[in-house]
Amino acid sequence: MKITLPDQSVKEYAGSATPRQVAREISEGLANAAVAAKVNGRLVDLDHTLTEDASLAIITKRDEEYVSVLRHTASHVMAQAVLRLYPNTKLAIGPFIENGFYYDFDFESPVTMADAAKIEAEMAKIAAEKLPLTRFLLPRDKALEEMRDQPYKQELIRDLPEGEEISFYTQGEFTDLCAGPHLASTAEVKHFKILSVTGAYWRGNEKNKMLTRLYATAFTKKQELDDYLLQLEEAKKRDHNKLGRELELFTTSDVIGQGLPILLPKGARVVQLLQRFVEDEEQKRGWLLTKTPFMAKSDLYKISGHWDHYKDGMFVLGDEEKDDEVYALRPMTCPFQYQAYLNRPRSYRDLPLRYNETSTLFRNEASGEMHGLIRVRQFTISEGHLMCRPDQLEDEFRRCLDLCMFMLKTIGLQDDVSYRFSQWDPNDRAKYIGTEEQWDEAQGMMKRILDHLEIPYKIGIGEAAFYGPKLDIQIKNVHGKEDTLITIQIDQMLAEQFNMEYTDKDGTKKRPYIIHRTSIGCYERTLALLIEKYAGAFPTWLAPVQVKVLNITDRTDKTCSEIMEKLQ
Repeated sequence: MKITLPDQSVKEYAGSATPRQVAREISEGLANAAVAAKVNGRLVDLDHTLTEDASLAIITKRDEEYVSVLRHTASHVMAQAVLRLYPNTKLAIGPFIENGFYYDFDFESPVTMADAAKIEAEMAKIAAEKLPLTRFLLPRDKALEEMRDQPYKQELIRDLPEGEEISFYTQGEFTDLCAGPHLASTAEVKHFKILSVTGAYWRGNEKNKMLTRLYATAFTKKQELDDYLLQLEEAKKRDHNKLGRELELFTTSDVIGQGLPILLPKGARVVQLLQRFVEDEEQKRGWLLTKTPFMAKSDLYKISGHWDHYKDGMFVLGDEEKDDEVYALRPMTCPFQYQAYLNRPRSYRDLPLRYNETSTLFRNEASGEMHGLIRVRQFTISEGHLMCRPDQLEDEFRRCLDLCMFMLKTIGLQDDVSYRFSQWDPNDRAKYIGTEEQWDEAQGMMKRILDHLEIPYKIGIGEAAFYGPKLDIQIKNVHGKEDTLITIQIDQMLAEQFNMEYTDKDGTKKRPYIIHRTSIGCYERTLALLIEKYAGAFPTWLAPVQVKVLNITDRTDKTCSEIMEKLQ
């Protein structure tokens, strides 16, 4: 077994049952310092049973993972405090997340941010009590009995595999269903803050009951907490949802609906400037503009696979059981642009064929997902589809990436992005079209291209489109929430679905490879990120108001008008 110590040295070891025993056999000092372990990259308790050889890291306070364990423990401290103050509350889940933690509760009476100080005070008492956290295991029937007053916990227990012993943690009078890991004592949870109180559907399903979610954070040092809270205040000032409305860039209306923002003249001007810039740049690079319908019959989506794999995310017009023809608003442009390719027979000399479009799309996002301009139900995107021969694939992929980076650099976002190689999940076959061999081939090609281009990517299993892998260019908003801004995808599936062919040099019929790409992403999301990046003070070329001419007295009205005319 490979043991990675906190100082990054690696030793060979075999035969121990738990990380705690491994640490103790290496040194008593390491065992005393250990707070958790990582087995095959997953954070676990020190008493986790090691059933086979694995990559093992012992986590101490010196490791960056320590703060995650601290926050997980803090979530239990918060839940204990809530039960002390509101004894009839039902507990749901309470994980650590990036920059903090949360816990979902089903309160008898509403709890708001006005109650946060009271809960924090009780948390401080629990920390001062220095309660040890003790782990124990129970079989399913005993676990259900242990959680007899907690219906949400019982539901989670019933979902666990039969025969598996179930992990609990106790601290004082409080016991919670949890896999861990946790710190040894509540004494280490000292510097914390409840950040917000929001609604959250049980298990993220809008058909379930709405619970109350308390978001919070915790740090090892008070100064770190203070710095983070200051950062959050700055983020609130830059939040596009607040600033964009104050600057009259966009608004929303309840009678229009969620996720359907209205761009006001200033916001529409910024997007107009961006669209003109993007379309002109794409034209310079050999892209051919198309204009395709906003809707199509279900027949088109059945060929592409959207009807089977994406229908819940679409706005369907009509009733399949009653109407001869059912239509749907388009969630993406690819099946439409393929019809342009199929307009006439194609030769190898026609390739690469690059189609672009400023596309308005419609996606039936869940109501709880809506946020300003970041996540909406109608949006406009700089979309493109490129059909090419196999020998052209890498060069065309590189050109697409070069276009994206040029756009990001021009608007000033190039230093804020990261890359994700989004792959399929072979354990969830129903989610995708194509064979395992096709996926292995497509992902292998993309990996070779990304590695050759030296793209520093992370891998996202299960994040691929249903028809192919993709490079997602990710970006965070001011609150640290990560979203996809731009995608470039390799697709060898849909050419087959649509019977797209070209005649090669030897006269044989072959399928083109397809690259799906955006160049600047969704204009609404890009506008939101620009508002936050520049705090509303856009670069001059994008500013909706670049100059104002102010007259001091009425005598200068004529001169001001003349200056305005020249500037316009």
